Order: sequence, then C-alpha cells, then structure tokens
Amino acid sequence: QVQLVESGGGLVPPGGTLRLSCKASLVGFRFHIMGWYRQAPGKERELVATLTNGGRSNYGNAVNDRFPNSRDKNTVILQMNNLTVEDTAAYYCNANKTKWGQGTQVTVSS
Repeated sequence: QVQLVESGGGLVPPGGTLRLSCKASLVGFRFHIMGWYRQAPGKERELVATLTNGGRSNYGNAVNDRFPNSRDKNTVILQMNNLTVEDTAAYYCNANKTKWGQGTQVTVSS
C-alpha cells in the first residue's frame, strides 16, 4: 500500500502562489500516474492536474495550465500561480488513480 505525504498548503492572498508536494513514500513504488484533485465544501471533487510516468499532463478546466505540475522521482509538485478565492479547497494527492492522500487545505483570502 502506498503512503502519500502531502505538504505545502496554507493561507495566501489573492494573486499569491503556493507550492504543493506529494511524495509516495513506499520504497518500490512504481509511478504510473500521480496528481491532484480538489474539493470545496458542498462541491464535487474535481481534477486539478495529473502527470503520467511518460510525462503527459492533464489539467482540469478550472485551472488549465495555471498550476503547472512536475515530477521528481516519486514526488509530484504543483506550482500554484495567480491564486483566486475560487481556488480555496482541500487538495488531495492521487497516485495510480486509486490511492489518496489525506488532503492539504489551500485558502485564498485577503
């Protein structure tokens, strides 16, 4: 079973930036696809961005490529740029589609 460790959430003003990371900490993990989803209270969980082991990215319509994602071995990085209040949500790391992190809160507010 893969353990996903997320970090980087916090409180930022509109227009600010955050950098989220998610590490699959289990030795021997085989990277196929990893990325991020988000969920705000009362809303459905939605795709933010994913990255395959072949380097292919898929971005959700809500953010497009405003949040570029990258990979460093078993860690994925989400660079969140030009944040708006609509980006406020709990962000969940996903690995190989079926494994989830515990979530990290991003709050955009003045």
